[in-house]
Amino acid sequence: MDKYRSPYEAYPFLADEDQDLRCDFEILTDRMSSLTGLLAAKCPARREELLRVDELIYHFNPSLRTFFSIRDEETAWLAALTQSLAEEVSGRCERFVLPAGSERACIAHLARVDGKSLVRLLYRARQRGVKFSDAVLDFANLLSGYFFQLALWLNQQDGVAEIPFISRNYR
Repeated sequence: MDKYRSPYEAYPFLADEDQDLRCDFEILTDRMSSLTGLLAAKCPARREELLRVDELIYHFNPSLRTFFSIRDEETAWLAALTQSLAEEVSGRCERFVLPAGSERACIAHLARVDGKSLVRLLYRARQRGVKFSDAVLDFANLLSGYFFQLALWLNQQDGVAEIPFISRNYR
């Protein structure tokens, strides 16, 4: 079957074969980067930090198509930032909480879910034979963790309590 290529094509890899997950990865990182930009606009106190994370996500974007270009010191910076946020919000989340709260925290939760989706997509790609460094998986997981801690921090800053969630299915 011939592929139709629109003269208005939004991205050159959108017609990739369905088994090729690279474009899906790139679209998901683009979404996460867009959410990060939105957060930067809504969080003046963390604007520069969020713009740096945003840039890292865009460097992360072609990792499956080309190579993983995130430097060790950038990963270390994000890990330290995530740990610092976790210390600032210590006690706000003992188990599970609903992904709710202030508007800014909810945007961070959406980015957190995108991080988890990236991890899942990476595992699927690896199962299909795509070769990439474990650092790619580590960075995607770290992004999800960063946005989770940021969501808790934003709720704290916005004076919104976390809503505990007690699962009926898991104990």
